[in-house]
Amino acid sequence: MATIQGKVNAGKVLIKPFPAEEKTASGIIIPDSAKEKPQRGEIVKVGEAKKDEPVIVKEGNVVLYGKYSGTELTIGGNDYLLMNQSDILYIE
Repeated sequence: MATIQGKVNAGKVLIKPFPAEEKTASGIIIPDSAKEKPQRGEIVKVGEAKKDEPVIVKEGNVVLYGKYSGTELTIGGNDYLLMNQSDILYIE
């Protein structure tokens, strides 16, 4: 993955979402119209700590987040999510 230039604002993280599932556990192929929005991804950039919120994640962490969390961005032809650190539900 290419290095992302630029900075992320305080309290924010930039996440590269993992691709949506292509098949079910039993092997049924899921059509594009029925795919769930991914809720898991890898952190690629972390903003500075806010005065009342320390940074608890780091680049490379795999995280789970809410289905409708964050703002979708395209940078250098790749899709990312920009969200508040507090929108992260779980750090693997």
